[in-house]
Amino acid sequence: MNFVAIDVETANADYSSICQIGMARYVDGALADEWETYVDPEDMFDPVNIAIHGITPARVRGAPTLPCMAGRLHNWLDGAVALCHTHFDRVAVQQACIRYRLQPPACTWLDSARVARRTWAQCAYRSYGLGSVCCILGYEFRAHDALEDAKAAGHILLQACSETGLDVRKWLTRVEQRINLDAPDLSAERIAREGNPEGPLFGEVLVFTGTLNMSRRIAADVAAGLGCKVHPRVTKHTTILVVGDQDVQRLAGHEKSAKHRKTEELALKGQPIRIIGESDFLELARLAMQ
Repeated sequence: MNFVAIDVETANADYSSICQIGMARYVDGALADEWETYVDPEDMFDPVNIAIHGITPARVRGAPTLPCMAGRLHNWLDGAVALCHTHFDRVAVQQACIRYRLQPPACTWLDSARVARRTWAQCAYRSYGLGSVCCILGYEFRAHDALEDAKAAGHILLQACSETGLDVRKWLTRVEQRINLDAPDLSAERIAREGNPEGPLFGEVLVFTGTLNMSRRIAADVAAGLGCKVHPRVTKHTTILVVGDQDVQRLAGHEKSAKHRKTEELALKGQPIRIIGESDFLELARLAMQ
């Protein structure tokens, strides 16, 4: 039950314009440490953003820039599960690191909005914003303050763990699964494709698993254009399994998807089948079409 909740506010619509960071460290399911700072975004402040969070150029005057606190970000986040509510904060940190040519934290990200959607039925398809979920849980906080928002996300995860019996590591797997596990997986069937008979990889039978950077439909179109038959499930006919890059880096043992484990079992039995990451698949596609 160890993780670090993080939230940021930005000066304008550019995600890299971070003007406040808040982090809360949880150890054994309890708040152990917290930290918050204003950040000089070295950028303009949009009146719309100021109206949302109340942070002005005067408020950040003399505050450190992001490169000045990069060390603290790494100390808190490297090797940790980093929790944020929706992908906004993750993208903001990533974009700010790109802007300043900094190495992004080496952490495993977990989205508390996705956790909420799989824990409480009333949040499954609507009302899963930070404020809405906290209202349902009876948790009061000051919205659009980075530290307050970070701790609100932390509270959501702890409540979800308590109600479902899943710990943080199990939630990393659960959020990649369908919201309602009892409902039929219709989305999987929609990616089925017949391969282009003129394609350079015609005859291959390809399956996707894990979280891809591109949508499954686009990935399926790319594979079919190459000639691959795209199937939603691993079978004795599968020849290629494409795994999302973050899953290749993160998963081990039985944390691998069921498709991944079945593919490995088939390979060990002698089936000619390859497991490749999404980036390698895209490079394969690029070279095959030259």
